[in-house]
Amino acid sequence: MDFTGQHIAVTGASSGIGLVTAKLLASRGANISLLARRKDRLDEVAGEIGDRAAGFVADVGDKAELEHALDQAASRFGPVTGLFANAGLTGGFTPAVEFPADVFEQTIRVNLTSVFWAIQKVLPSMIEAKKGAILVTGSMASKRGMAMNPAYVASKHGVLGLTRAIAVEMAPQGIRANCIIPGFIRTEALDRIPPDQQGKIEQRIPMRHMGTPEELAEVAAFLLSDAASHVTGQDWAVDGGVLETLEV
Repeated sequence: MDFTGQHIAVTGASSGIGLVTAKLLASRGANISLLARRKDRLDEVAGEIGDRAAGFVADVGDKAELEHALDQAASRFGPVTGLFANAGLTGGFTPAVEFPADVFEQTIRVNLTSVFWAIQKVLPSMIEAKKGAILVTGSMASKRGMAMNPAYVASKHGVLGLTRAIAVEMAPQGIRANCIIPGFIRTEALDRIPPDQQGKIEQRIPMRHMGTPEELAEVAAFLLSDAASHVTGQDWAVDGGVLETLEV
């Protein structure tokens, strides 16, 4: 998995899965454009990675900001050859009959619509090159229902469908699109869960432990790499087997 000469744009790159994956890709030769909302955090992360990385401020839910950031990224490192659309919101937990309309709309815009905007923005240069890799962060909610979180579930089902649609349409152009499905990955959010609750979660996982961002990043790197040149339209779970224990 050598990314020398490639330019990978990563949204939600300032923490968690996006940050760890960006660092891994850079260590394997990629130039990395980091997209997130906080300039101070982006500058810090870019400094940690070095000359191969640059940060571009954008709220992905704002189409103009997202497209401007991707334009800046292309000016810095050349056309985007790989996109990791990773940014997202949880949407909060509220019974469906009480779920706020504005939260629903915002969650769909950030988790689904912004992914389409980003893909649409990078596709022309990929089509011209007859090559490209797109990876979208889905969720176990891309494959299963979840009570009291209709916006998140709808958005994550949507990104899986979007990924499959792009994969089929773009395959003749040499462009691949896949969806990675994180299980319980030990990020900042999960670390805030009380230890006793973490233990209960781990007991639900067939492998009896949560995954790490590094484990997920390795799969993400594979799917973005030429090593996965015949893999497209797929959803890849990195979940220790837990998805298979959940009801369809």
